[in-house]
Amino acid sequence: MAEDALIKYYESIINNLIENKFAIADGFFSGEEVNLLRNNLMQKYEADIFKKSAIGNKDDAIIVTGIRGDFILWLDEQHLDAVEQIYFNKVNNFIAYLNRTCFLGLVDGEFHYALYPNNTFYKRHLDVFQKDSRRMLSVIFYLNDDDWQTADGGELVIYLPKPETEEAVVVHPLGGRMVIFNSRELEHEVKFVHRPRKSITGWLRTR
Repeated sequence: MAEDALIKYYESIINNLIENKFAIADGFFSGEEVNLLRNNLMQKYEADIFKKSAIGNKDDAIIVTGIRGDFILWLDEQHLDAVEQIYFNKVNNFIAYLNRTCFLGLVDGEFHYALYPNNTFYKRHLDVFQKDSRRMLSVIFYLNDDDWQTADGGELVIYLPKPETEEAVVVHPLGGRMVIFNSRELEHEVKFVHRPRKSITGWLRTR
């Protein structure tokens, strides 16, 4: 993407975040990059190095299958393969732009591959911990197959508080789509998955 187009793309995301506390953007990664990241995820998943996800932070994390059912693999920015380096180059460029233009004070990000097997879900929750509020923005990059259908499920539902009510925004997890939202204010859930659902999920954090 040319520099002028990239800035316009970033600004559109930022404007949506300011107005709605969330943004949905397609095309952050090219189709080829999405394929590379998807294949990388699947190779590592099939190598059986993913772990069952837990709830809570590292000190008090527990596995509760009745709340979430995904399997994850944390990404270590100090030990990346060539495909993951493509991911972090683009994401870190976006983080730098956010800090330059919005003065958010983002200092780092934490990211993991995520795979939801058939018939799994993640119940409604907030992305911050009681003892750790550093997460400011939640970011999801979907790596699903090109032929993903509505019937495959796995929708992300974001709950927007409104006066005297709330609005539920339904996001279909199409491959190549990015969703970014306020970690501290917006509760969300993942609906039942009827086909393996793949993504890189992460959080942009302040001090």
